[in-house]
Amino acid sequence: MNFLHLKYFLMVAEELNITRAAERLYISQQTLSNHIHRLEQHYGCPLLYRKPTLSLTCAGEFVLSFAQVVRKEERNLDWLEDLPFTTLFISGNHENFDLLRKYPTEEWNGGKIQRIRPHVIHLMRGQVFDLQGYSFFTMGGARSHDIENGVLNPKAPDFEEQYWALRRMGARFRVNHHSWWKQELPDKSEYEEARHSLESIHYEMDYVITHCAPNSIVDILGNGGYVHDHLTGFLEEVKERAKFHYWLFGHYHDNKIIDDRFVLLWKQMVQVV
Repeated sequence: MNFLHLKYFLMVAEELNITRAAERLYISQQTLSNHIHRLEQHYGCPLLYRKPTLSLTCAGEFVLSFAQVVRKEERNLDWLEDLPFTTLFISGNHENFDLLRKYPTEEWNGGKIQRIRPHVIHLMRGQVFDLQGYSFFTMGGARSHDIENGVLNPKAPDFEEQYWALRRMGARFRVNHHSWWKQELPDKSEYEEARHSLESIHYEMDYVITHCAPNSIVDILGNGGYVHDHLTGFLEEVKERAKFHYWLFGHYHDNKIIDDRFVLLWKQMVQVV
């Protein structure tokens, strides 16, 4: 799957007519049909009903919403690129990791990055960066809180039945590789790289930048409402061992100063250097 497949599918979904969609895209009907077929192969299920008239399947509706988000994100990235500064970010738990992994990795200021745009940069997990004389340790990722009713497989034969049943219930669920990715949490190699990076600086840094928080901070925020997981446990280990000035994190949809070192950020920007 690539951006072009999604772009072409968007046009077909808007027109619900292969001929008109192909004309608007300035390509042949056969070329357009081939792109749609490849997209259906990628997802392992039909996205369109061809008869009696062209319409979207349940999976097609979901891919349409996903494609619309991708198009919006592309425009947002263009907007960020035009700003008079460089935007740095870490991964959370709602990134499209299938798309993110397509970007090449490079070394930058001491750590590994992915350059999404020339001035929009993903700081990868378990890295240490030296920025303007300050050291930053980064560890993205978090566990989704809204999957109590499960993660659906869009390739399952009863996907459509499951999807609408859960929607009618008002259930909290997500769909694999559409709105949920297992890569939302670090894997073993990322934890190993993080520990190696921390040991290389003797667990001493100026700033810690994460998406979720250590266990003890999670308990303060949620009053027992948030669960611990392997990542929050790892961050608790970092909290206990590391010497740092400030720890900035997000994920919990609030702006709050926890204490003199921990700051929760949501719809807020702070200057750190």
